[in-house]
Amino acid sequence: MQSIIFDYVVFLLLIGLSFAVLIYSKISGPKEQTKADYVFASKGSVSMGAMLLSIARGFLGVKVFLGYPSEFYYRGSGMWETLYGMSLAFPLVLYFFLPVYFNLGITSVYQYLDMRFKSRLVRRLASATYFIRSVLNLGVTVFTPCVALKTVMGLPYWFSIVLITSIAIVFTLLGGLRSAILADAVQSLVMIGCSVVIIVHGFFIAKGPLNVFNVTKERDRLDFFNLDMDPTIRVSTISATLGQLFMSLSMFGCQQNFVQRYFSMDSQKQVEKALWLTIPLMIFLFSLSWIVGMVIFTVYADCDPRALGYISEIDEIVPFYIGDKFFFLPGFMGLVLASLFNSGLSILVSNLNSLSTVAWEDFISQIPIFKNTSEKNQLRCIKIISVISGFIVMGIAFIVAHSSGVIDASQLMTSATSGPLLGVFVLAMFFPSTNWKGAAAGMIASHLITLFVVIGSLSNAKEINYLPVSTDGCTNTTFSSHIEPFFEQQYELYKTGSLNRTYADLGVSSVQSAPGAQSSTTGDILTALYSITYMYYSLMGTFVTVFVGVIVSYVTGSSAERRSCAASDRRNARNVYTLCARDRTSKFSNANEAEQSTEQGDRKGSGRARIRTDLLSIGPIGGVR
Repeated sequence: MQSIIFDYVVFLLLIGLSFAVLIYSKISGPKEQTKADYVFASKGSVSMGAMLLSIARGFLGVKVFLGYPSEFYYRGSGMWETLYGMSLAFPLVLYFFLPVYFNLGITSVYQYLDMRFKSRLVRRLASATYFIRSVLNLGVTVFTPCVALKTVMGLPYWFSIVLITSIAIVFTLLGGLRSAILADAVQSLVMIGCSVVIIVHGFFIAKGPLNVFNVTKERDRLDFFNLDMDPTIRVSTISATLGQLFMSLSMFGCQQNFVQRYFSMDSQKQVEKALWLTIPLMIFLFSLSWIVGMVIFTVYADCDPRALGYISEIDEIVPFYIGDKFFFLPGFMGLVLASLFNSGLSILVSNLNSLSTVAWEDFISQIPIFKNTSEKNQLRCIKIISVISGFIVMGIAFIVAHSSGVIDASQLMTSATSGPLLGVFVLAMFFPSTNWKGAAAGMIASHLITLFVVIGSLSNAKEINYLPVSTDGCTNTTFSSHIEPFFEQQYELYKTGSLNRTYADLGVSSVQSAPGAQSSTTGDILTALYSITYMYYSLMGTFVTVFVGVIVSYVTGSSAERRSCAASDRRNARNVYTLCARDRTSKFSNANEAEQSTEQGDRKGSGRARIRTDLLSIGPIGGVR
């Protein structure tokens, strides 16, 4: 009882600390006088360390602590290899995407599409894609820590959901992006500390790191370099690398909330440095969560809590383990739960900021009554949109509460919406002859085909297969006396069959066949298409967008319009990544020159304005809508 009281006290103190960070950043930081200050956290107001942690946390999210250990425990190490795709994405973003945005001086990343294709339709399709994806993913993000809060503290879902979203709305109204970045940094440090404690303590219980490695290897949890080309396998080295590469490019290169973080730094060179440093940080944070999973699996290798009925969902294994093994450390569970709570909170704040910016720039500001609105009123409108978006996310979280599999759901939604978004940016940057008709047709076709595959996959969903677990080594000392019901009672129920699930459901048997393998013998094209792993949805969507975009542009564009691209190149040879670009290498060197000259002058004023004027003066590229 005393330990529970400590947990509640620590939980409330950590939430109070988050408010303290907000108040401190509000008092000590620069005032948000304009929309740009609110959106981009004021130039130079965020340190390099805070930015690195914020970028990493923004991508990995809450699942880095709660989801990936359970993924390793019940499905193995396959998802760890998504790190290959993540790492490959950063240099591509740095050399192809970043120079474009920094030299345009834009508030919404989707303004580039408007400038490139001279089409509001393309811009709004991209903005709507981002908005829908973010709202859906944020619903999952908000709900994920609620699972742990309900499991350990008994807090009902509705209370946790309302609490997280309400605090996030307050943060967004008061602090803007700067407070969210600082909160990300604080929560990242707390999460790292908790993970290290779990790992060190787990090594002691599991008789050392060498034994942890040996047990996980013997029980088939370590499965690297699976080069099987079968697209129906949930995750292999090939699908993890290619799928995550396209998802990461879409997120880091085409997603508003990450571009906002880039603009919060002093210069392009600082952003480049931050992105390079993010790679080892991402690998460290990602791997840390998998080591946590290795430790927990080794401790429970011969007595699985889910098989016995102590937990019902795989995501509950981490909070159960902490409650079981850290009863001697009062307040530690409260610290972990508060970190999960605040992590979901900070991710929600930064994304509400981005969502409201995109909604204002690409939709609301185009309404006649909102045109010519002053900077001050624009800031007010963006904050109002943030509140509305917060309530929408709250509603999505309540819907997610009635579903299962939040980790897979999040990855599925990200992959399914990454293709159209990345594809249209690829068309804009690397296919100068494409026009707005091709870009719009490509995005729409990609969305429809991906949606068709997703619906078919869900309607033909197969039983989830987990790796084998065991209960052969269960004793009355496996779990602490603080776990209820007591082991003797629970194990007796398990043996009599009242809580004993089937072997197929729990995976308490020999290794099972790969999901979807039966599709290869059916000869049914649709069945085979539905069986493709969601890891490839981003690749598939990108290909469809580019393919359809190029074909439609060729059919609808005139020869005069295609020739205008070459003319634009000659007239604008000095501008980096002009709206029609052929010689990327030479023009990237010009980008550095343009950036240096801009930094020497007024970065916020004349430099960007001059570059923007040059870009906007370019004639039609693929046809003007």
